[in-house]
Amino acid sequence: MSHDDFDFEPVEGLPERPPEGERILWQGRPDWWALTCRALSLYWVAGYFLALAVWRFATMVDQAGAANAFAASFPFLILGGVVCLLLAGVGFIQARATVYTITNRRVAMRIGAALTVTFNLPFRQLRNASLDLRRNGTGTIALDMEGDTRLSYLVFWPHVRPWVMRRTQPAMRCIPEAERVAKLLAEAAETEIATPQITRHAPQPAFAAE
Repeated sequence: MSHDDFDFEPVEGLPERPPEGERILWQGRPDWWALTCRALSLYWVAGYFLALAVWRFATMVDQAGAANAFAASFPFLILGGVVCLLLAGVGFIQARATVYTITNRRVAMRIGAALTVTFNLPFRQLRNASLDLRRNGTGTIALDMEGDTRLSYLVFWPHVRPWVMRRTQPAMRCIPEAERVAKLLAEAAETEIATPQITRHAPQPAFAAE
């Protein structure tokens, strides 16, 4: 029997329905393999254990022979494989639990596998957005927000611009068709910012002249 961990959401990825006048333009998730490779550094970890195995083999082959040297280095390959499988599992779970939403007024990010939270990032507080596009079409869109509110790098990780810790930039990581999504985001943000805000004030009481 299938079970949806987020069946309490009135709209997938959002804790409540969008208010009147707001509409969803795009929703998506990270590509889990790209997220594992880039955010969790899968290739670096695999290379590290491979280097350990090669080093172990090279230091023992002259003294113990090729067979014994390989036997001594093989545990590093096994350990590396286990670690890489764990990273792949974490990447898959993180991607499955994540939903990025772009509306005509904001970016909403539902993130977190163990503790799920949703962050709303209004376009009117957006200072700049940058795109890191990869050859396969996936990419990361980082959002530089205005204001003095300090965003936690650890809370947003891995949905942040890597290594930018002084001023944390939330990011839609490793999304497919990133260039198209970036254009859609730019057009929606420009339209929202160019639209004047009309606020309602309570009517002032009228006083009769004495």
